[in-house]
Amino acid sequence: MKAFVAGATGGTGRHIVAELIKRGIPVRAMVRDLKTAQAILPPEAELVVGNVLQKAAIEEAIADCNVILCATGARPSLDPFGPLQVDYLGTKNLIDVAKAKQIEHFVIVTSLCTSLFFHPLNLFWLVLFWKKQAEKYLKASGLTYTIVRPGGLKNEDSGGAVVMSAADTLFEGSIPRIKVAQICVDALTQPDARNKVVEIVAKSGLEEQTSDRLFASVA
Repeated sequence: MKAFVAGATGGTGRHIVAELIKRGIPVRAMVRDLKTAQAILPPEAELVVGNVLQKAAIEEAIADCNVILCATGARPSLDPFGPLQVDYLGTKNLIDVAKAKQIEHFVIVTSLCTSLFFHPLNLFWLVLFWKKQAEKYLKASGLTYTIVRPGGLKNEDSGGAVVMSAADTLFEGSIPRIKVAQICVDALTQPDARNKVVEIVAKSGLEEQTSDRLFASVA
């Protein structure tokens, strides 16, 4: 297995890269700024400069990778086209290239509440709406996929057990980014993670379950 990570220098993406390396999985990370990436990511990660809006760059960058983890996301800005470009069009490019290269598994991080159009987050240039369109495109692509919808992302690991549920069943809660990364990497080797949408949050006072049991619990 060799993993290609898009959005590798983001808050969640950097944890995904670190988790892959921790497990001995070779990683190629596509980054926009090489110096920033070198300062953030583990030295074992292979870095390639590119942008998800450039399909030719993706085709060259993926090369011999056989799984993709996508943790891209539009950053808050005054650009009304940011979520459209990054969360949908950029992801669409990744999916198109993945399909052409017969990628074995595509894992994407989106968000809770992507199915709720009248959600306050959609006031920020329809960010949830465009994430939902990316989910739909991936599901229709024919690729083996896992869509991971986390709750509010926390930079610090405050503990708590991961709670996993089916699509459109969790509407609040938060989770440390490192736990999201662990679930994403677990999905690559768990048969019960294939072709599923899972929603995850972390809650204190619950018994921690292994990821195989979590994925198996979601229909």
